[in-house]
Amino acid sequence: MEGKKWSLKKAITWIIITNLITASVLIFVPIKTIGGKVLVNGDDYKFFKQYEKMKPVNDIIKDNYYEKIDDSKMVEGAIKGMVSALDDPYTVFMNKKEFDELKTSTQGSFTGVGIYIGDKDGKIVVVAPIEDSPAEKAGIKSGDIITKVNGQEVSAKESDKAVSMMKGKAGTKVKITIYREGVGEKDIEVTREKIVFKTVKSEMLPDNIAYIRITTFDENTSKAFVSALDDMKSKGMKGLILDLRDNPGGLLDECKVVADKLLGKGTIVYTLDKDGKKEVLESDEDKINVPLVVLTNGGTASASEIVSGAVRDHKAGTLIGTTTFGKGLVQTVIPLIDGTGIKVTTARYYTPSGECIQKKGIKPDIEVPLPDNLKDKPISELNRAEDVQLKKAIEVIKTKM
Repeated sequence: MEGKKWSLKKAITWIIITNLITASVLIFVPIKTIGGKVLVNGDDYKFFKQYEKMKPVNDIIKDNYYEKIDDSKMVEGAIKGMVSALDDPYTVFMNKKEFDELKTSTQGSFTGVGIYIGDKDGKIVVVAPIEDSPAEKAGIKSGDIITKVNGQEVSAKESDKAVSMMKGKAGTKVKITIYREGVGEKDIEVTREKIVFKTVKSEMLPDNIAYIRITTFDENTSKAFVSALDDMKSKGMKGLILDLRDNPGGLLDECKVVADKLLGKGTIVYTLDKDGKKEVLESDEDKINVPLVVLTNGGTASASEIVSGAVRDHKAGTLIGTTTFGKGLVQTVIPLIDGTGIKVTTARYYTPSGECIQKKGIKPDIEVPLPDNLKDKPISELNRAEDVQLKKAIEVIKTKM
């Protein structure tokens, strides 16, 4: 999509974001001067003393390195190194580009033409247009090579430039020149729109068994889930299969709404920080009144594990598939004043029964692995005939209807 390059080989791990802090955090230490002398308080002095060895290292590199030094990159690298020393893959410093990408992924929408792009032999290739996007409506297809944007030549080396050129206000137009095998080069005019990611997909299976798949939890997920659930109810839903396979997580508030629809009154999840402070998320008395099966696998992580764990502990449904990923940590995202940001692990979370599933995951009630030849195939590409986990879910639902 515009805003970031899409890599088919890159595994994207999302985290639970408990609170996106809107107030900017300063990244400098306040300094006072008197008579030409710099005065700092005790804590700031300790900070400077602790990191004073960075100054001679910086000087040595500047004096001896054989190429020109980019000071901003040096500072960014130092901060990244400091954060990475925590040895926590979920606590990271993000530069402006990375932070913007995170915000886009959790907001669930952006304004542009709606395509996933990649790198093919140094050229910008369309991996796929987003369903119902302006790009798809205009005729842009998977495999098309983007050669120009508004008449300016672009390549994979400057894909960021191409992305920014394709972005813009809804209702404005952009001319994208593509090369298509067997057709040649052609100009396609696309009108930008607000693109909303479809994280919820639903359909009614035979015997009035509703199937709802959630691919991630962004800012639009709970609303889409409630809409899909209401639609299934209006069509006579007698059972529900909730597919959370390969769902890497997302926003805590969104998964809370989903869990609340599945459970009776009680705890959904609780968190504990380093000081032992406990925060509890509760569900109300309203819940679905049909048999429920939740499908899980090794890609079911974070927020989707909260839903799975709550269903298991409340005995609200049956978990079928394979053991989940095992991410029981909570992150808070803090923006910095210069447009960068820090994502920091702030707590552990526990299922209603008091279990922290970090690094061990949730074992399903009925374990059904996919055949070896299908283990690496995306869930979205499995057909009904080969999806043995879905078949088992339907079988179990029917026995409870």
